[in-house]
Amino acid sequence: MTKKAVVVGANGIIGGNLIAHLAELGDWEIVGLSRRGGKTAGKVSHIAVDLLDAADARDKLTHLADATHIFYAAYQDRPSWAELVPPNLAMLVNTVNAIEPVATGLQHISLMQGYKVYGAHLGPFKTPARETDANHMPPEFNIDQQDFLEALQKGKSWTWSALRPSVVVGFALGNPMNLASVIAVYASMSKELGIPLRFPGKVGAYDSLLEMTDAGLLARATVFIATNPQCGNQAFNINNGDLFRWSEMWPKIAKFFDLEVAPPLQMSLATIMADKDPLWNRMIETHGIAHTPYRDVSSWAFGDAVFGWDYDFFADGTRLRRAGFHEYIDTEEMFMRVFADLRARKIIP
Repeated sequence: MTKKAVVVGANGIIGGNLIAHLAELGDWEIVGLSRRGGKTAGKVSHIAVDLLDAADARDKLTHLADATHIFYAAYQDRPSWAELVPPNLAMLVNTVNAIEPVATGLQHISLMQGYKVYGAHLGPFKTPARETDANHMPPEFNIDQQDFLEALQKGKSWTWSALRPSVVVGFALGNPMNLASVIAVYASMSKELGIPLRFPGKVGAYDSLLEMTDAGLLARATVFIATNPQCGNQAFNINNGDLFRWSEMWPKIAKFFDLEVAPPLQMSLATIMADKDPLWNRMIETHGIAHTPYRDVSSWAFGDAVFGWDYDFFADGTRLRRAGFHEYIDTEEMFMRVFADLRARKIIP
């Protein structure tokens, strides 16, 4: 039986990879929601909608009465933790309130979260983090979103899940949380300038343990959780299954880009890379790479955040394995594959 997926946040690294996976499976009809919309192709269609506007959400989404699954992966950034709550909670509420009352065949609502639930963004947290760990002091929009779904689900036939990946790595342009692009553009510019590759993060971050989540692995796990009844009404950590330290990974990344490694030097990428627009435009002309605006190839502030974790950053992924999903990804291979893909797409030289 064909299932109908509504993917919210369709143009992001998570939503885009999820749509690609659903399309490959062949038995899904897919509708992507985003502010910009997208191109309809095959079983994939798109709706441009302002999810912060409840009226616009109702007008654009109430015809989705045949939706069987909602995959929510939308996110709007704000300057402070408290300011994140109203827009991100409102987008979920407006989406679900427009679709859930009319979608009589709804089976599952999947909510994308992250390690912010464990306070990972605030400082050193208990590792490995587990889904049963206590919540931290608010504000925290991820927790508010989950509370909303849990309350709405009571007495309903559909189920929910909360997915908690680590840093998601894959291909996506113009996405604020794309570490692969941060590293690839930083390394490519280092090579263009004839300087070695320096780790720019905090001193302690170079030797801390951390993990990543491959975007393709996340997509496959997301569909597994949404379509297997034993996973209903639970939260799941989703990670590659291995741990690494930048002190070991950084030289391997440098080798991929034919660069030498110099000792780490703590610096703000958001500051030091702010004037590199002319350099990027010169690289486009010199190397014949895609004419991608500099603002769309990397989020330096996100790189600063990840490289600023001078504490261990990982979670226990065994609940998902006990539920029956046993895939894993080698993180080193993942980085090299994504860098090669960026080259093949001519995003970097």
